[in-house]
Amino acid sequence: MSDESVTEPSVREYRIGELAEAAGVPVRTLRYYQERRLLPPPRREGRIGLYSDEHLARLRMIANLLERGHTLEGIRELLAAWEQGRDIGTVLGVEKAVTTPWSTEVPVTMTMDELAALFPGEVGAESVRRALDLGLIEIDGDRVTHWSRRQLDATVALVRAGVPLDAVLSAGRELQQSMDGLAAMFVELIATHVVGRLEEQDLGELTDTLARLRPGAQVTVEAGFAAAMDRQVRAAIDRLLGPLAP
Repeated sequence: MSDESVTEPSVREYRIGELAEAAGVPVRTLRYYQERRLLPPPRREGRIGLYSDEHLARLRMIANLLERGHTLEGIRELLAAWEQGRDIGTVLGVEKAVTTPWSTEVPVTMTMDELAALFPGEVGAESVRRALDLGLIEIDGDRVTHWSRRQLDATVALVRAGVPLDAVLSAGRELQQSMDGLAAMFVELIATHVVGRLEEQDLGELTDTLARLRPGAQVTVEAGFAAAMDRQVRAAIDRLLGPLAP
């Protein structure tokens, strides 16, 4: 019985044009990725650069991350974390925990006439401009979308109770600035004391921690606002009624 030689399976290698074609990207894009250190250098045979299936897999991963809305700089950082031994899925899990929108508001769309009917005599060019500047509404042709049905209902209730729409929009601007300051404080607390240096973190545990902190931060703000309203209402009653107040 004759011995049969056993050969190792061949490893596919690509020249730059072949790699670009296989990945579905222009050669100039591939070169740009190399300049940005998104793609490792090829193996060299003289003046010829030869790329492997690992390069192709890297290009497909980059394409997938771009489709998901990541920037090239963000992708570079993700790949760097991956090369340092971190699981890229775990890294993406942290990113999702941080960037998932906090707002769960349901938008409502209507015509401009329908919006004006909610605030008789108060919707004009200036009030529309202010609402646009505040990010409360978006206009697409003859359709108007308010970002939050709940906030729209609350505004309608205030106006029907006698508060001018102009005053509500002014209060909205001040509230927005206050909320921005409060959110910035929470972000700074979490970034400083929880996230810290990512390379020193167990990313799985960090993802769980961030998920737990989200409802806690919202409850803190809601409870604090309710307590502040109690104090302010009590103070207003004291000013209006003085010693007559119970």
